Amino acid sequence: MDSARRLLADMAPDFPPQYAGNLVTDTAEFMNIGHGDVIAVGGSHYLVLRDEAERRFGMEDPKFWVKRCRHLESGERRILKLEFFENFPVRIGSFEAHCYRSPQKESRILDLTRGDPRFMQGETFMDAGGHNVRVLEVVQGRRLDTLIEDLDMDHATYFRERFPEVLDRFLGACEALRFLHERGEKHGDVRRDHIFVEYQGGGWRWIDFDYAFDFHENPFGLDLFGLGNILVFLTAKGTPTPMSIPAEVAATLTGGDMSIVFGNRLVNLRKLYPYIPEDLNRVLLHFSAASEVFYDSVEELAGDLRACRARLGQGDAP
Repeated sequence: MDSARRLLADMAPDFPPQYAGNLVTDTAEFMNIGHGDVIAVGGSHYLVLRDEAERRFGMEDPKFWVKRCRHLESGERRILKLEFFENFPVRIGSFEAHCYRSPQKESRILDLTRGDPRFMQGETFMDAGGHNVRVLEVVQGRRLDTLIEDLDMDHATYFRERFPEVLDRFLGACEALRFLHERGEKHGDVRRDHIFVEYQGGGWRWIDFDYAFDFHENPFGLDLFGLGNILVFLTAKGTPTPMSIPAEVAATLTGGDMSIVFGNRLVNLRKLYPYIPEDLNRVLLHFSAASEVFYDSVEELAGDLRACRARLGQGDAP
């Protein structure tokens, strides 16, 4: 503790000395690393401010292996992802995939996408104990899902005025994943809260690459189903379920109208919004529980969407 206190007194004199913790060079016991500790790695020092957390379904899910930090040498914010492993099965309809967390895979993607504004940026260092530490730049932006949900307009206005530009941006995000797939890499955890929209310029950036999966039917299949989930969300401006839509519409639904991934989410959106074009709705139905034909590649999905986009009007960026 004395070494951390002395270090902070020199490099962060604004930090209250009574909260100074330990100087950490081996991050294996990440559960014991908290506010006031200083992680020394890669020739730099990072003051731990707090654990990161993901907010999903109205609840915060703490990520004890991910630390929000201040880089003491520059004063800039950084996120440190420490070595953590887990694995679990995921079932999609009649398919099952084996998912696991791989710090090394995330490091490869950070190297592969360095300088590419479509992806979060960072670099990897090994700590004194030989553990992988990814030092990530904080994306200056906002989560895509909260941005879309907070647009103050009804769905018809959104679909007419904003969705065409949203679809353009989504196609750009698809192209970013195609870049990974063509190089044998997967994102691994494609979700709408894993795209950030930058404050400056409105660019979309993918974040979080440390999940991997084995899916025998298609090596990139889970990424594709994730894209389908995002597309349905963007088209619907939210997540319609039988409990959230008018009762007369809910009464017409069958199991085949729902998502193959999330059985309570509506995919056949024309039943709720009949002005959605049939060709776009057909794309969405590839991700329904009734579908017998699935997309094999990002390019196949994007090709169908580009044809749909050509028949939509112009729109403004959200």
